[in-house]
Amino acid sequence: MGASAPAPAVELTGITKKYGAVVACGDVDLTLHRGRIHGILGENGAGKSTLMKILIGLVLPDSGTIAVDGKRCTIHDPIDAARLGIGMVHQHFSLIDALTVWENVALGDAGRLDPQAVRSRIGEISDQYGLGIEPDARVGDLTAGLRQRVEIIKCLRRDPSIVVFDEPTSVLTPDESLQLFAALRHVVAAENRAVVLVSHKLDEVLASTDEITIMRQGRVVDRRPTAGTAARQLATAMVGREVSLRAERAALGVIAVDDVAHDETAEHEVDDSVAPALSIRDATVIGAGGVRLLDQLDLDVRPGEIVGVAGVEGNGQRALGDLLSSLVRLQSGTVMAGGQQVAAGRSGAMSRAGIAVIPEDRHDSGCVLDMTVAENLVLVNQRRVARRGVIDQAALNEFALRMIADFGIQCSGPDAPMWSLSGGNQQRVVLARELSDQPTVLVAAQPTRGLDVGAIEYMTERLRAAAQAGVAVLLISSELEEIIDIATRVVVIHRGRIVGEMAHHELDLERLGLLMGGAAA
Repeated sequence: MGASAPAPAVELTGITKKYGAVVACGDVDLTLHRGRIHGILGENGAGKSTLMKILIGLVLPDSGTIAVDGKRCTIHDPIDAARLGIGMVHQHFSLIDALTVWENVALGDAGRLDPQAVRSRIGEISDQYGLGIEPDARVGDLTAGLRQRVEIIKCLRRDPSIVVFDEPTSVLTPDESLQLFAALRHVVAAENRAVVLVSHKLDEVLASTDEITIMRQGRVVDRRPTAGTAARQLATAMVGREVSLRAERAALGVIAVDDVAHDETAEHEVDDSVAPALSIRDATVIGAGGVRLLDQLDLDVRPGEIVGVAGVEGNGQRALGDLLSSLVRLQSGTVMAGGQQVAAGRSGAMSRAGIAVIPEDRHDSGCVLDMTVAENLVLVNQRRVARRGVIDQAALNEFALRMIADFGIQCSGPDAPMWSLSGGNQQRVVLARELSDQPTVLVAAQPTRGLDVGAIEYMTERLRAAAQAGVAVLLISSELEEIIDIATRVVVIHRGRIVGEMAHHELDLERLGLLMGGAAA
């Protein structure tokens, strides 16, 4: 008789987890094999992250069983998971800003601490996976992309044989993502590891996995080998309906060159004679160590237009968003809204001037996870639901129910804690709040980062609708295809300055690339 096939690395059977009436996972089966990368694909809120938190011991299931290498087990916490060889790179950072990279990586180590050995191991993993990082850098000073590298190194240093990557590339560049998955493919084959890639990115799953499980509304709706699968099939299975080609391209990161100057965006004309709703002149912002984050930046946005800010990350985009969120002061220059100068850096000044902001990191500055959906919806303006300075609970609930309905926010109700919502629904809460005050200017910073194909489609439609209603929309995005998709005008930022601009019908991808790289074009 031949040898029997080895047991699966992980076998989840009948996993169910409910939060009140919300079914996060419903009777989910999942099998992971060593030597293979298994993709778990689904919309925001499909149950992907909850399922993985059950595997890692952060969430206990209501029912179902877990077997690792053929042995039934109960995983009570991440320590149990680590003993079983399971590690996870989390979607949201679990780092301490005040500590250095190596100190964060070493957190939780038992026994005598050897700083030099930790630094050396960080270097080895960095080289192997293409995740260059300075071990002595303070985490609080790092960009989102560099923080993600720290999370990945923190997991891989413990050498798990079963590795869960929960949206690992949401803040990595395309080149960094390709390098990471090329290294993973090599390690999986050479060391017989089992890897799970949780993602909503169609191209990432198609390029990196051997098999795919698709979840929708907490349940598995499809399983298939990656070979021979098309992006359109995955997108339809994810959202349960056909999606627009434009949204699919955005999810894939594909720029359809032939469509650049021949779509509805190009047909949306803006009257250049109309006074700008937002006008920034000679704006200079100085950061830590005297670095010029913005350097004499000039920018106008008129009512009814979507101005896309294109550029390589780290060239002043974050500072521009922070300036319009009243988070930083100007060293010099002015911000004008509706013809009136706005005091930069003064709390609430931009909001009172009619400037609404969807921040680039909703958890950092867009919402409060421990507050309810209703409370988050009135964070900026409580006056609408207050009576003599006291919040009227009935008025708050009525307003929240209207916003939940108008923006299709999936939650158990106004009293649902914000942390219980998926990333896409959290973003809808932020969008609903910012649009509810009828702003004259809407600043959307990385509005589709971390969103799935259906949520991308929804968000871009809302931005277009806002512009068509006369709002001046400033879109700050690292996704060039997103900017080309919806912007009526594109400006390029480099080293804190606007170095060029093009109307949508004049877009030239080669020139755009040169400007983003700092070359004259």
